[in-house]
This record gives sequence, C-alpha cells and structure tokens, in this order.
Amino acid sequence: MVWTTVTRLILLATIAASCFASQFPDVGSIIARSVQANEADWKADPHYDYTEMDRTGANSVTYRVTMMLGTPYSRRVMVNGSPLPPGQAQEEQQKYERTLAARRAESPAEHASRIAAWKKDRARDHLMMSQLTKAFTFRIVRQQSLNGHQVWVVKATPQPSYQPPNMEAQALRGMTGTLWIDKATCQWVKVEAHVVRPVSIEGFLAEVEPGTWFELEKAPVNQGIWLTRHFSMRSTAKVLGLFHRRSAADETYSDYRPASTPPH
Repeated sequence: MVWTTVTRLILLATIAASCFASQFPDVGSIIARSVQANEADWKADPHYDYTEMDRTGANSVTYRVTMMLGTPYSRRVMVNGSPLPPGQAQEEQQKYERTLAARRAESPAEHASRIAAWKKDRARDHLMMSQLTKAFTFRIVRQQSLNGHQVWVVKATPQPSYQPPNMEAQALRGMTGTLWIDKATCQWVKVEAHVVRPVSIEGFLAEVEPGTWFELEKAPVNQGIWLTRHFSMRSTAKVLGLFHRRSAADETYSDYRPASTPPH
C-alpha cells in the first residue's frame, strides 16, 4: 500500500488523539462521579465507630468515637501513644456512664434537639465539601500512583462566576486546590486547598488570609465506602482588620468498625 504524507499525518494525528483521550478522559465526568462517591461516603459515615488521634505539636490525644443514642461520643483512651493510667481510665469510664445515663433520661424534645444540632453541623460540613465542585474549574494535569492507588491529578482554580451560598463558603473564592482521584472508583484519595488571596467573610468582620490551607486523605473502609484517614489544616484570619487569629488541626482516623448502636 502506498502511503501519502497526508495520510500518514492524518493517521498519526488520529492515533495521538485517541491515546490522549484514553489517557485524559473528560474531567467533568470524573468530577461528577467523584461527587456521587463522596455523597455515598457522607451518608455511610455515621454508621461507623472509629479511633481518632489529635496531634498538637509533639503531643497527641487518642479517642475512641462511638455512636451513643443517636450522636457520637468521644472517649479518651490514649495520650502520646500510651494507654491512660488506671485512675484516668476509670474516670473516662465514669464519664461515659454519666453521659449515657443523661442521654437515656432525655425528654423527647431534648433528644430531638441534641440530634438536630449534630445534623446541623454535619450539613454545614457537607455543604462545604459539595461546594468544592461548584466553586472551581478543573483540569487533569497527570496520572500517578498514590497510597497504592492509580489516580488522576486534577488542578482546581476559582470559578469567577461562583456565588457562595453562605458565609463559610466565601473562603472558597480565594482558594486553589489539587485533587488526587482514584481512577477505578473516582474516590478522593487526597485533596489539598490553599488560600491564595485574602477573602472577606461578611458578617464576621474577618478576612481569611493567604497561608490558610487544608489537606484531606481518604481510604477504603468497606463495600466501596471510603472514609477520612487524615485531616490537617492551618488557618490565618485578620479580625476587625487588626488582630490575627490562627488555628490548626492534625487528625488521624483509623480502626473503622460498624457502629454498635447506629444512628436512627
């Protein structure tokens, strides 16, 4: 067969386009699938007990978090990696029993109020997470291996037309981010976000400043469900235009098990 130069170029261009498409699929479909996966994870989360280690500098406190009559209860079990001394362990047991007795003695209104407050906090966190996909535009920059998973690395930049639904979400307008999305499940293996320009928070007389960042890592737990394994953040805000307020968190989650008393 005689191949013309034009034919060769057309064939090569077709092959290259095909390979590129298979290597970097439509980012919109990946983000949409990741939203669905995260929604399933969010709904499953209250059905698991887990261990949480909070680190501050060189020190750490570890808690066993369990569902107690509809809302989580955190029981301190370790300090700096060592089990509590017998006296402190007994105090934690007594505190647990007092809290359980108090919740059992709640009136229907008190019970409903406690659960409503917890659900309100969850809804706020859920809204912020869901807003990530609306506040940014996305592009795939590469693929790699991370934590044993083959992932798409997706860069996120602010969407100019984004309108935050509440005061907390306003910080997203000044952030950029990176998502590491599992190629097989579209789960978020890791998410990073950084504040790159000051963002005023209306109603709080505060301004979130550059240097604020957060990082979230997730891992598979059971039957397609992925839950948080590590969360860290550092925030800097200027209050009243004068005072700087800084906060930080470093939390590691492990030992997920089906909740002994699931929420109702």
